[in-house]
Amino acid sequence: MSQATALVGSRNRIFHIGLQFAQIAGATLLIALCAHISVPLPGTPVPLSLVNFAVILVGLMLGSRRGFAVLALYLAEGAVGLPVFSPVGAPGILRFLGPTAGYLIAYPFVAALAGYLFERGKATFARAVLAAVSAEVLLFSCGISWLLVLTHSLQKAIFFGLYWFIFAEIIKVMLAAIAASAWRKRFPETNA
Repeated sequence: MSQATALVGSRNRIFHIGLQFAQIAGATLLIALCAHISVPLPGTPVPLSLVNFAVILVGLMLGSRRGFAVLALYLAEGAVGLPVFSPVGAPGILRFLGPTAGYLIAYPFVAALAGYLFERGKATFARAVLAAVSAEVLLFSCGISWLLVLTHSLQKAIFFGLYWFIFAEIIKVMLAAIAASAWRKRFPETNA
């Protein structure tokens, strides 16, 4: 292999690594912006926000490994006090003790699951919906489980953490599936 070929290969690797870092940083920014589009709901300590949409979209678009990495970075940013979480709730690491902690802790796994299921076949809308719905089931299972720990009542946990959000989550799943399936068809080389 000539020096010129080695230099070109090295530059391509550096560009690829830089692109990966840019995607991860951009995705955490998207998630933070969506978290700030948040509405407190009367009757529940869990706000309605676009963050679940962003988590699923990142998983679908970036795949399981990068999706997990993005959400782990997002949680670390929030834990150290960066203003990336929804403005409703305790700041920094204290957020991991509040009513939304179950959802937050699940985010990396939710993105990884959505990405894993979507990257295992053709980038169809149906596969994206299946992956997004599966991710939502995991997300709400974790969120409601934490609310159960706090309230000591499954009925209250479901009331606080699920009923208020069903209609909005259906819309978020559909929008994420449309965006991700269109993106993967247009740019198949971005598959993880």
